[in-house]
Amino acid sequence: MRDYIALTKPRITWLILMSTGVGYFFGAKSGWNFLTLLHTVIGTGLIASGTAALNQWYEREADAKMKRTQDRPLPAGRLAPRNALIFASLISAAGFVELFFAVNALSAWLGLFTLASYLFIYTPLKSRSPHSTTIGAIPGAMPPLIGYAAASGTLTWEAWILFAILFLWQFPHFYAIAWMYREDYERAGIRMLPVVEPDGESTARRILWYSLALIPISLAPKFLAMTGNFYLFGALAIGLMFLYAGIRVSFDRTRQRARRVLLASVIYLPVLYGLMLLDRTA
Repeated sequence: MRDYIALTKPRITWLILMSTGVGYFFGAKSGWNFLTLLHTVIGTGLIASGTAALNQWYEREADAKMKRTQDRPLPAGRLAPRNALIFASLISAAGFVELFFAVNALSAWLGLFTLASYLFIYTPLKSRSPHSTTIGAIPGAMPPLIGYAAASGTLTWEAWILFAILFLWQFPHFYAIAWMYREDYERAGIRMLPVVEPDGESTARRILWYSLALIPISLAPKFLAMTGNFYLFGALAIGLMFLYAGIRVSFDRTRQRARRVLLASVIYLPVLYGLMLLDRTA
């Protein structure tokens, strides 16, 4: 059972559900409905878990070539690929059904789009082009839209602001990971940017650019009357902290600096979401 749970990448699913919950929070203008929220969390969690499991099934041969992934259940031989595929397909389908019948059609179709674009576009593209990171950031930023649609049955500019924040946040986060594990990615034939351009200059530059672009986008909720001044100053402070990590790695392209960008990104998003929840005005 531990191996089946490992297929679902629980730590990533937790982040997805956190983002979904924030989207629901802003979409629920007329108040929370506990059952709707519960079904949203269950349905989104199942689809997210199924997507992660399907991705591990698809990439099992590449995972076997990378030190950081070779002990996963499939490359390590603890699960049969056929069983993993059946498990992943069933929980993905269950997530779609849960959202469609217990929440609403829009949230279900958004969940299905997330799965399909991640699995059928982003995942195959990883072995072909470094632009896969940009493509993958689209399904990666969908959870707030699913949550917002679950609460309101529609998507407004508020939902798209939440999408944009998560979309931009992913680039420093994943470029830092790609730089730290570039040798692994190269062995597996995955064409991440640090593999294609191994000097790291373009990777560090993009970490800096996206960290900088994230600041004005993260402040938008205040100016669009979604949040108040407490959020504004808090978001600016943690945005500058994140940017500082990006500036440092642009001058010192080392694994240690990349790890600090990764750590900053892991701190940044939950803190930003916490500020949103504490200072919502819309």
